[in-house]
Amino acid sequence: MSVSASPSIIVVTDKANISPVNSKDRPFPLEWTRNIGIAAHIDAGKTTTTERILFYSGAVHKMGEVHEGTTVTDWMEQERERGITITAAAISCAWNASWGPWKGIKQRINIIDTPGHVDFTAEVERSLRVLDGAVAVFCAVAGVQPQSETVWRQANKYKVPRVAFINKMDRTGANFFRAVEEMREKLKANAHPLFLPIGAEENFTGLIDLVQQIAYIFDDTTDPLGMNPITSEVPANMKAQVKEYRDKLIEAVCDFDDVIAEKYLNGQEISVPELLLGVRKATISLQFTGVIPGSAFKKKGVQRLLDCVVNYLPSPIDVPPMQGQDSDGQPVQAVVNDKSKLAGLAFKLWTDPFVGKLVFFRVYTGTLPRGMAVYNPRTRRSERVSRLVLMRAIEREDIDMAYSGDICAVVGVKDVITGDTLCDEDFDIRLEPPSFPEPVIAMSIEPNSKADQEKMGMALQRLVAEDPTLRVKTDQDTGQIIIAGMGELHLDIIRDRMKREFKVEATSGKPQIAYRETIAKAADGEGKFIRQSGGKGQYGHVVIKLEPNVKGKGVEVINETVGGSIPKEFIKPATEGILEGSNNGVVAGFPVVDVIIRITDGSFHEVDSSELAFKMAGIFAFKDAMKQAGPILLEPIMGVEVTTPEEYQGDLLGDINRRRGQIQSMENKSGACIIAAHVPLELLFGYVTDIRSLSKGRASASITPSHFAQVPNSQLAKIVETNAKGPART
Repeated sequence: MSVSASPSIIVVTDKANISPVNSKDRPFPLEWTRNIGIAAHIDAGKTTTTERILFYSGAVHKMGEVHEGTTVTDWMEQERERGITITAAAISCAWNASWGPWKGIKQRINIIDTPGHVDFTAEVERSLRVLDGAVAVFCAVAGVQPQSETVWRQANKYKVPRVAFINKMDRTGANFFRAVEEMREKLKANAHPLFLPIGAEENFTGLIDLVQQIAYIFDDTTDPLGMNPITSEVPANMKAQVKEYRDKLIEAVCDFDDVIAEKYLNGQEISVPELLLGVRKATISLQFTGVIPGSAFKKKGVQRLLDCVVNYLPSPIDVPPMQGQDSDGQPVQAVVNDKSKLAGLAFKLWTDPFVGKLVFFRVYTGTLPRGMAVYNPRTRRSERVSRLVLMRAIEREDIDMAYSGDICAVVGVKDVITGDTLCDEDFDIRLEPPSFPEPVIAMSIEPNSKADQEKMGMALQRLVAEDPTLRVKTDQDTGQIIIAGMGELHLDIIRDRMKREFKVEATSGKPQIAYRETIAKAADGEGKFIRQSGGKGQYGHVVIKLEPNVKGKGVEVINETVGGSIPKEFIKPATEGILEGSNNGVVAGFPVVDVIIRITDGSFHEVDSSELAFKMAGIFAFKDAMKQAGPILLEPIMGVEVTTPEEYQGDLLGDINRRRGQIQSMENKSGACIIAAHVPLELLFGYVTDIRSLSKGRASASITPSHFAQVPNSQLAKIVETNAKGPART
């Protein structure tokens, strides 16, 4: 039987009625496939939740623990030593929902467990780009934290439907309803409970399903693994609360389902299947988030979360087609269909010591058989896929064919970078790649020996290919190699990986800040490059107008010349010169951001003009305009959230003020004080260690990039002088 929820949301409960876009050979129909990510703030419990999902689905037979270093998805040595996730790990499992239209039907769930630390935000960014749904994990005690907001914005950017799992309901201070309220206030999410918790903290003993109106009771004595929770009627003392929240849920769903809205207004009973489909529609619309309480560590509620993944999150067939462009810049769609031409996105690269370069690949349409030649529109070359593998964290399973909606790894293609499209040669499409933030911190790194120098070049080349937020350059003044990344931890892990994986011994310098420069007002600039040396000379002349751009827009160059004042063939080198000039501003030599450069005029010489002359003229014109445009230096400002016992609040506030910090808010939650502030990155080195000293180890902090702000005049001379002495440019 096949039940249609809407033209774009289809529930298929019989394999005979699957969509014709499915190949008859595929093991799991598209309708029974879910591609999800687990994303959250640091220590919210993502990896533990993933570990429980793998156990309950039968993918593993023993639960791993983060604190023991035995989890499946945290497989890197550094991850197990530090108890953090560094790289997103992909793994697959199958789940039989305990209720709903797919009850008893195995669903394929492809999971990507993502890092929580902002230093590894690229892993979250590229994972969300290729996923159809997400589970956002929140701590029931801490609620919505800074990195929770970052992850939520990323999911909004890529239009990823999600459900929320309020984890750690067993912890002292857990408050489910406060966490839901914070989702509404801080994330502007239309969040509604799908389950209510029975009790909290040490009295957290079960869940009540608002859709089915049944209770799941956990008994730690008879069922310590939480395999078979007891189902029962709603406890009498909670019936009024269940009715209140079920009515609120139905009211919220009415906005997305006309049938439910009509029945509700007429006072008619809404059936369980109708409400399930209504919640599914609402979730996939991106305007609704269902919330589930639980405790992954105490093995409570994860099975219900899996039911929600199957029942409410979309399959690849439920989401809009992936957007792309053809070679003329016209929009093209990759519509999910096994029988179409191939198109997919390479979203991650990884160097495996046994098989070499692995390219993580999401197939959007068509099929990818082993041995196929795939076309890369960026390089305009075809390469052959020698192997296809399904990733199970560090383990691999060879497959012969990848189908639409699959996430796999490709072996054999060499000239591929993150964000490349791989497709059939006669399918003219370039899919939209993920975007990544700019680095905020840099440091010099020097090999300890000549042998290390040779190995370091290869190591950095591979690491840059894997990590789009890692930048490497050689400082022109000193010859030192500079690496730039998202934070101290990021660069520390890079250095550690060079030592462990590539056997490179290197010495690093003091971390430097990635300052930026911009302008305060519009200005005109003129650049001339004229050389005469007896024979053929050089002549280039460019006139520009420099204007402030919208914050975050970067550098834009617009050609507004008329009447052929600069011949068409010299516009490109002039533009290249302007962009090269913008790499080094006039205040302290840092990259310039958020400016518009209009090429308004110029002149040329019939004989002496050349591309080089116009490139140099472009550089001179930019420098000339920049000096007159009120140049200012920008520094990265970080969002800092400190959680501390109240007795240390005064000391920590004083410490933030000493660091030029601006307090944004303070609140008390479960006996702890939470301080939110904006602090310049320059003054945050070693901050976590310092606050532990001030609080006798009882305070914690999370730090996330916030924005760039103008450097105060009192600090400007010191910063310019400091960075004139050493390599800090990124």
